Amino acid sequence: MDGKSKVPFGIMFSVAFVLFGSHAGGGFASGNMAFQNYIISGAWAPWSAILTMLILTVTIKEAMVMYNTRKLGSYKELFENLYHPYDKLAVIFDIFFYIMIFMTVGVAIATAASTLETTFGLNYYAGILMVGFVILMLTIFGAELVRKASTVAGTFILICAISIFCIGILYKSPELNTASIGEVLTDFDMSLLPNAILRAFTYAGFQLVIIPTMLVCGAPLITKKSCGISMWISFILNSAALVLSVVMLMKWQGVYTSIDGGITIPTLTIIHAIGNGFLKAVYTFALLLCLIISSSTAIFGFVERFEKVKVLRGVKSVTIRSAITSAFVMVLSMAIATFGLTDIIKY
Repeated sequence: MDGKSKVPFGIMFSVAFVLFGSHAGGGFASGNMAFQNYIISGAWAPWSAILTMLILTVTIKEAMVMYNTRKLGSYKELFENLYHPYDKLAVIFDIFFYIMIFMTVGVAIATAASTLETTFGLNYYAGILMVGFVILMLTIFGAELVRKASTVAGTFILICAISIFCIGILYKSPELNTASIGEVLTDFDMSLLPNAILRAFTYAGFQLVIIPTMLVCGAPLITKKSCGISMWISFILNSAALVLSVVMLMKWQGVYTSIDGGITIPTLTIIHAIGNGFLKAVYTFALLLCLIISSSTAIFGFVERFEKVKVLRGVKSVTIRSAITSAFVMVLSMAIATFGLTDIIKY
């Protein structure tokens, strides 16, 4: 890397939004993962969320720096360098990546299908097919499209998410069983601290499936400084959204846990309880956008890894090779989505 080279701020910003867009759909948007990973930690939950984002962004920043500094050609080469002289240990990430890519996309598709079913009454399995087709179309046209789509969609998602979470946090109604914000944020239980730390690493590990995509999309960040700035931007964006989501879920826990199916998409359950039709429409659109972008960024890393395998070398069109690889991921992920959102995240 040339320390004197300058990277446009727009590029750093767009790469930051690739990570934000990926995390949104597979993290805070629905509220399910935030509920299962953080709410059990009590008042430590927001701090656990911040630690998670620090672990995630620092890890990805270091991965991008190593990848670009050594001019590596794939995430496999990155991990071979990382584990050198025990290069074969790179297979550990391969195994992790193959498992998590299907789980991540499966979670996103299941969430989207559940949202369509809850909001519009669309059959769950029809929703899986519809969302799968849209994601497939977004994953076959290269890194530049992924960066641009993530930036545009991510900006909209950020504005909507923070607005919705703030409304949820500030909303008051004597008819609803919501907790006091001051109470839930100050009731620290030291016995829950070890679990809060463990959950931070667990959640970050789940999100690290995005590393291959971040390496490709982050290739223009040719200086260590640009990698650092981009990931600090992403840390701020992701931390703000995740922490606000967690605080809102802490306040409303007594409401969505008392409703049958309320924890499947707890944020949507909260919006239903508030009773604002416009807010519900905005959230539904933003959530679906989150899930599509999240799945697209996750699958893109897989496509980049396998579109050049020997089996596909006879296919001259890069777009067709990408489509075949992406379709393979989509079929398995849609099969996983049929198990239902809550069960996928839990197990």
